[in-house]
Amino acid sequence: MGKEFEIAREFEVEGSPAQVWAALTTGAGGWLRPLLYEPREGGSAPCGGTVVRWDPPHRLIARVEDPDAVPGQSMDQLDHTVEPRDGGRRSWLRHVHSGVFTGDWESQYESALTHTDFHLHTLAQYLTHFMDRQAVYSGLSGPPGSLAPDAFVRLTRALGIPDDATEGARVRAEGPGEELNSVIDFRSRHFIGLRTDDTLHRFYGRNHFGAPVALSVHDFGPHADAKRTELAWRDWLHHLYG
Repeated sequence: MGKEFEIAREFEVEGSPAQVWAALTTGAGGWLRPLLYEPREGGSAPCGGTVVRWDPPHRLIARVEDPDAVPGQSMDQLDHTVEPRDGGRRSWLRHVHSGVFTGDWESQYESALTHTDFHLHTLAQYLTHFMDRQAVYSGLSGPPGSLAPDAFVRLTRALGIPDDATEGARVRAEGPGEELNSVIDFRSRHFIGLRTDDTLHRFYGRNHFGAPVALSVHDFGPHADAKRTELAWRDWLHHLYG
């Protein structure tokens, strides 16, 4: 048994349909995480899914129907439609996330809704500031202590981000062994996005949804090193929540 859901978003982004298509498929490490698609209908898709529609650069549908692949769901589908705007220099993107939740529907829906908005915002940041640049991705979750109700507040303060700092503010965040001269490009109760000249740092207050706090780093710099970045932030998180 389960209950269906659907989350639909439409917005204009920088880049031609071909560039947006590349961001959704081969370049997803620049804004979400690296994803692998077999470029044909019926081919393999992320999370053990199947490509239902492969029509570059206009339509991409991928579906997961394995209840063990996506926890708390019996079906999950992502449907992207890309249309040209401004003579092909910009694009209109329609994103529809749908499926069936099998757990606490209200909590699962809130998590999916808020994560969708944060991920799509990050996609727009990537297309605006880092399009066509190769990203080195690092992502990790915090230790058990990051499940505490105040865990994300502690992370925000450890970064040195003022409580009253809003989107668009410039901050000097305290990362592991370095100062991040950043713009706050996203801020809500459970998510923070920091953008530097060469990186997108994403912080996830998943403790609100019963999971550890998490973060990802999308590094476009010439000396990016995924392992070094992951180890540095892992130590930082364990020190914070140890």
